[in-house]
Amino acid sequence: MAGHSKFKNIMHKKGRADAARSKLFSRLSKEITVAVKMGGGNTDPDMNPRLRLAIQNAKGQSMPKDNIQRAMNKGTGNDGEDYKEMRYEGYGPGGVAIVVEALTDNLNRSAANVRAAFTKYGGSLGETGSVSFMFDRKGEIIYKPEIGTEDAVMEAAIEAGAEDVESDLEGNEPSGHTILCAFEAIGEVSKALEDKLGEAEGVNVIWKPQNLTPVDEDKAQTLFKLIDVLENDDDVQNVFANYDIDDAVMEKLSA
Repeated sequence: MAGHSKFKNIMHKKGRADAARSKLFSRLSKEITVAVKMGGGNTDPDMNPRLRLAIQNAKGQSMPKDNIQRAMNKGTGNDGEDYKEMRYEGYGPGGVAIVVEALTDNLNRSAANVRAAFTKYGGSLGETGSVSFMFDRKGEIIYKPEIGTEDAVMEAAIEAGAEDVESDLEGNEPSGHTILCAFEAIGEVSKALEDKLGEAEGVNVIWKPQNLTPVDEDKAQTLFKLIDVLENDDDVQNVFANYDIDDAVMEKLSA
């Protein structure tokens, strides 16, 4: 089993759903605020592509309209936090490559926190570009299983200009659909899919690993602790890693 989304599922199984949701809303709000600020205060999603994606993602995660509006309003003012986008890269336990994306109003704090997490759990933080070359920048659009069959979603994705569809299966039924597209085409593809399939559960820009690194049980435990700490840092928006863990080991760790 590989990929960051699988790790998130484990954390929910451990009874952390409420805390994870609160953290998710905080991240979504921050992204909306930054999108408005970087768009020169423009709150029209049709004229601000980044804001459109941020709102689309927030709606897909059932974020209340009032929360979305407050985040937009915050982005139109001159006061408040001035967030900077940062990317940290390094290696975790077992030689797993990790990319950390952050939005922070204190560069020293976020860098120190990320470095401390890597050091504590046997990793090493490198320079920007030290591991990202092992990933591809992609657009990721996620739909719930009830949106349609694997074939129907595949057909819609092809017509929308997507590159690939990954349908997770439980038995013979899909448990979710992940549609991948070129990073530059995420706005166009997500809009075309919304017209065909309805609102997506998530619209994200991701770092997709080109190859995966096998990790044994001992290293996996430490790796997940590292990812957990990074995930729970207030400045961190996303964490991506190229680990590959056996399903049996993953089930044991999630018990």
